[in-house]
Amino acid sequence: MSRIGKQPVPVPANVKVAIDGTTVSVDGPKGKISKTFAPVVSITNAEGQIAVQPVDESRFARSMYGTARSIIAGMVKGVSEGFVKDLEIQGVGFRATLKGKQLDLALGYSHPIVMDIPEGITVTVTDQTKVKVEGADKQLVGAVTAEIRSYYPPEPYKGKGVRIVGQRVRRKEGKTVA
Repeated sequence: MSRIGKQPVPVPANVKVAIDGTTVSVDGPKGKISKTFAPVVSITNAEGQIAVQPVDESRFARSMYGTARSIIAGMVKGVSEGFVKDLEIQGVGFRATLKGKQLDLALGYSHPIVMDIPEGITVTVTDQTKVKVEGADKQLVGAVTAEIRSYYPPEPYKGKGVRIVGQRVRRKEGKTVA
């Protein structure tokens, strides 16, 4: 049995939860998220807490109910507090600018990289080198952050590129003349 799956998910007062079979819709001040889970879990809402139980004792059901509980906890946290990922751009001439619903990145290529910002995500740029990605959906915030980082991941010799704040880049020693 999953230790995480056994714990109920507390629901704050400003969050509304609607359960329809295996579809969970969570609505709060930061937005609305809906997700459908595999039919091997049963989800109940009682007394301001969401409980997840496996339907049977199959291996798949036992593995999925802890996962479902964790995803629901992330949904509740996302609509009440939101998720934030910070990125920093390092390199001479590397910069980011925001043009409406598009992020324009100059990362040393011959062309600028223009990325459309998906619905439900807020991107802010400060000092042209610091990018903040915010949203209610944890998975979407992580995916947008990973996509921005994938355009120029930090390289190990000079350390330039797009990195997540706090990420440690392992540096390598360059060639030496003998």
